[in-house]
Amino acid sequence: MKTPENSSIISTRSHHADLVVVGGGLSGLFAAIAAARHGAGVILVQDRPMLGGNASSEIRMGIMGAHGDDNKETGLLEEVQLDNIYVNPLRRYTRWDDVLYSAVVREKNITLLLNSSVHSVAMAGNRIRSVTAWNGNEYCSYLLSGDYFADCSGDGILRLSGADFRIGREAPEEFGEHLTQVGNDNRTMGSSILLQLRHCSEHRPFIAPDWAYHFTEETIPKNRRLYPENNNFWWIEYGGNIDTIGDANAIAFELKRIAYGVWEYMKNHPDGRCHNYELDWIGSLPGKRESCRFIGDHLLTQDDITSGGLFPDVVCYGGWTLDDHHPDAFFTQGPQSLLHKTPSPFGIPYRCFYSRNVDNLFFAGRNISCTHMGMSATRVMATCALMGQAVGTAAALCRRYECSPRDIGREHIAELQDILEDDDVMLPGRWRKIPAVTREAQCSHEVVRDGIDRNWRGEDHGAWVAPGEAITLSWPTPQTLSACRVIFDSELSFQGKRMLKLEALEEFKPMPPMLAKRFHIDMLIDEEWRTIISQDQWHHRLFRQTLPQQPCRAIRLIVDETWGGGEQKAHVFAYDVR
Repeated sequence: MKTPENSSIISTRSHHADLVVVGGGLSGLFAAIAAARHGAGVILVQDRPMLGGNASSEIRMGIMGAHGDDNKETGLLEEVQLDNIYVNPLRRYTRWDDVLYSAVVREKNITLLLNSSVHSVAMAGNRIRSVTAWNGNEYCSYLLSGDYFADCSGDGILRLSGADFRIGREAPEEFGEHLTQVGNDNRTMGSSILLQLRHCSEHRPFIAPDWAYHFTEETIPKNRRLYPENNNFWWIEYGGNIDTIGDANAIAFELKRIAYGVWEYMKNHPDGRCHNYELDWIGSLPGKRESCRFIGDHLLTQDDITSGGLFPDVVCYGGWTLDDHHPDAFFTQGPQSLLHKTPSPFGIPYRCFYSRNVDNLFFAGRNISCTHMGMSATRVMATCALMGQAVGTAAALCRRYECSPRDIGREHIAELQDILEDDDVMLPGRWRKIPAVTREAQCSHEVVRDGIDRNWRGEDHGAWVAPGEAITLSWPTPQTLSACRVIFDSELSFQGKRMLKLEALEEFKPMPPMLAKRFHIDMLIDEEWRTIISQDQWHHRLFRQTLPQQPCRAIRLIVDETWGGGEQKAHVFAYDVR
């Protein structure tokens, strides 16, 4: 039996890893997975009971990113979205949370700590030595030491290290950002609480809490989308004039007052606009757009983005508009957001992802090194997901070469870019290199080795193959191969893979019809075709596997069945070996 004499109420536990990732939103999630898959030991510490950050069931912000179907983000983000459609075709948020959870727990190199808030940092010179986190569920203090740290918290808690940072809006003249109307202040974009609706057959008036706003035609702000159609309620926003971190509880309460007041106005409106809808869910945790930004070796500016971001050290991309929300948010009398078109995609350089004065600190997400205007286009979650994958991959290279994040940019940037492209991340301004043994082969379908792993600018860069038809690579003399790589078409234009924001539906979303479901790979060994890989229920874009290192004169990919079934052809963007 435990008693006060033989047990403690508060426990202390210690963990060490190559990389400690703070924050389990999409940037932290994919930083952890990328680093783990490339051989690093990772601790992922998250202050919430679930992963996903603004994309989780707690907040339910939409995963937005680059405009244009050809520019949709792939890599780890596309992998988990396909996992979600495979197991969760109704796109229920509780199941989505567990899809993200499963993506982490299946990685043997990751130690996951949920419900744990980092609150202190210990330094050794200019390096972070450890962080301490408190888990209120376990009454446990975690001491987490590591060789490298990645702040993917959004709020930049690892600023406790003394890392340089900024909060607020720059003056227009500081970086020549002519789209900045005002600045040189501490004001930011606000936070939002969202609503989700459900169709109903009978109207019942909505009764808002006494403490909610009770809007009338005269008091409701003008120019708001007060109808249910195509509405995601992003404009229920507040907090840009105060501290989105320090005043988070006050902001949450004010947003609840606004949200219930908006729904009361809409639901009970005499024109009946919402009589066939019920309020299915309302958020309790605000989704933040902006808090702080670290300073790295480069600050991404408005002009960097509008000129296309053609950086030699590009490691990810954006393609959202410069989307600058007014600090007055819901209560502003003018436009709540000013939108300025950007190139899609635009590149983001590696120098934006590590601290200029803390030697082992990475960051990814809305807190990267950029100006306020730069952040307005890079803060959306699909872009942040690519940032996280880039940072995790870079951290694994740091471990391999025992070097600093800055050294990766100076000495190993080409290798980092090649790895990201091999992991199905598009980098603007360049295309993936084809392995030499693939270039030297005779190929039955030339398009699958052009290095462009998606349709691009209206041109088809894939091979359409009927069930049973082979894509073959062959050589005049036997070759010893170590691995193969395939990119299938997962229909990047299909928005159904992304979670719903407005209403809960009963419509199943099918897998993309041209995506391979069942396939096999054969090698021609001693003039005999031997099946060496066979896959069923496949549902991803990227397939990679090692090969038996036996000399062969040819290797072929045969798709036996697609998710469209019947005679539906498969669409294959890439097939190469090394």
